[in-house]
Amino acid sequence: MKCKITVIKRLYHKDLCEEYCSLNLPESFTGCPFFKVGQEFIVEGHNQVPANFCAWAWADIQKDVLTMMFGGSFPWTKQKGINITCCTDGLMPVIFKVEKIETNIE
Repeated sequence: MKCKITVIKRLYHKDLCEEYCSLNLPESFTGCPFFKVGQEFIVEGHNQVPANFCAWAWADIQKDVLTMMFGGSFPWTKQKGINITCCTDGLMPVIFKVEKIETNIE
């Protein structure tokens, strides 16, 4: 059982952060500091959180990762074995592609 998680988009709602975020964000801030677009993570077990992965984002997408790992699919995606999901941070969400990696078990 393996899955690949790829960061495909980082969003930053500057207007909402200015109004609601309690952090003093610098003018150069562009979004979630945990992830960069194109970054990839491999998950090799159903309880494995990838190294350096945001715990909040993992809590949000773990169900999608497990669905892929155990052969499930989502009817709203064009390709079987792939899902697009995101963390639930309303101020600076990150969008991920989750892909099942086929493994041969002998």
